[in-house]
Amino acid sequence: MSNQINQQEDDDEEISLFEHHRIIIDNGQEALRIDKFLMDRIANVTRNRLQNAIDSEFIRVNDKPIKANYKVRPADIITILMPEPPREDLVLPENIPLNIVYEDDSLLIVNKEAGMVVHPAHSNWSGTLVNALAYHLQNLPTSQNGAGRPGLVHRIDKDTSGLLVIAKTETVMSHLAKQFYDHSIERTYYALVWGEVKEDVGRIENYLGRSMKDRRIVEVYEDETQGKKAITHYEVLKRMRYVTLIKCNLETGRTHQIRAHMKHLGHPLFNDAMYGGDKVLKGTNFTKYKQFVENCFKMMPRQALHAKSLGFVHPDTNKTIFFEADLPADFAAVLDKWEKYVVE
Repeated sequence: MSNQINQQEDDDEEISLFEHHRIIIDNGQEALRIDKFLMDRIANVTRNRLQNAIDSEFIRVNDKPIKANYKVRPADIITILMPEPPREDLVLPENIPLNIVYEDDSLLIVNKEAGMVVHPAHSNWSGTLVNALAYHLQNLPTSQNGAGRPGLVHRIDKDTSGLLVIAKTETVMSHLAKQFYDHSIERTYYALVWGEVKEDVGRIENYLGRSMKDRRIVEVYEDETQGKKAITHYEVLKRMRYVTLIKCNLETGRTHQIRAHMKHLGHPLFNDAMYGGDKVLKGTNFTKYKQFVENCFKMMPRQALHAKSLGFVHPDTNKTIFFEADLPADFAAVLDKWEKYVVE
C-alpha cells in the first residue's frame, strides 16, 4: 500500500514523509523481532536496510519510533515512512461532481466547495478533489513536490471554499508554478472576522511557522529562522458591529496564512475552530445574542473564508485571465443574518 501522509488537510510548505507501507498485525501473531517480521512481508529488502530505517525513525509502530529489537504484538500497526514519494501513485479516480468555472486544453478552474479535501492524505484517502480530477482528466501531470497531487499548483484548506487552478500538462504546470513563485498570481479572499477592524486597509508582514505546541497550526514569528516570510494585504468591506467582512490579497501563499495573520491581528476568522474563532469573542452577554451567534455557527460550520478571485497570465496566450466565484450559500446566509441583526 502506497500513500502519502503527514500532509495536513491544508497547504503545507514543509518537507513531508510519505507512507510506503501500512501493516496491521494479526491477532494470532507470535512475538517476533520487527526486522525479521518485515523481511517476510516486503519484497527486495535487506535486514541492514530495515535496521537503518528503524534507526532513522522511518519505521514506526502505533505512530511511535521503535528499536530494532522490538517484537511485534497482535493489533500493532506498522507504518514505513520515507522522505521520497512512493514509486506507485494510488490516486483512484472517483466520479465526484466538480463545479468547473472554466476549462480549455491547458487548464481548468474549479470552484471547490467547503468540506472537500484537496488531495489524498492520512485519514482522507478518497473523496478528494484529486480523486475527482483523476476521473475528469485521465492524464494529469504530477506536481514537482511528489505523488498524490496531480495537476495541482496550489491548494486551499478543506473548509475553505473557492477557486483553484489545475494544469493539464507539465509545461502549463511549470508556467503556473513560476507565477506563484514570483507572487504574480492575483488571489483575493473574502473573510468574516471577529471584532471591528480599525484600519480600512492594512498590510501584515512577518514570518509564519509551525507551532511548537500544536503542529496542526502555524504561528507568527518575528525571527526569519523560525518561519517563512508571509505578506497579507487586507481591506475592510463592511463593518457589522461585532464582526467585519474583509478582503485579503495574498502576496505570499503560506500555510493558513490568512487564518494565522488575522488571529495575530486580534481578529480570528468567524467560526475558525483551529484558531479560536468558534466562540463568542465580541458582543454582549445577553442570551439572545449568544443564541444568534450559535445559529450562525450552525449555518456555517466552518471558518468564514472564501477564495473569491483568481487572476494570472495564461501560459498559451500570455494574456491575463481573471475569474470570480460568488460567496457560497452558507457564507452568504450568515452575512445576511448579521446585516439584519445590525439594523435591528
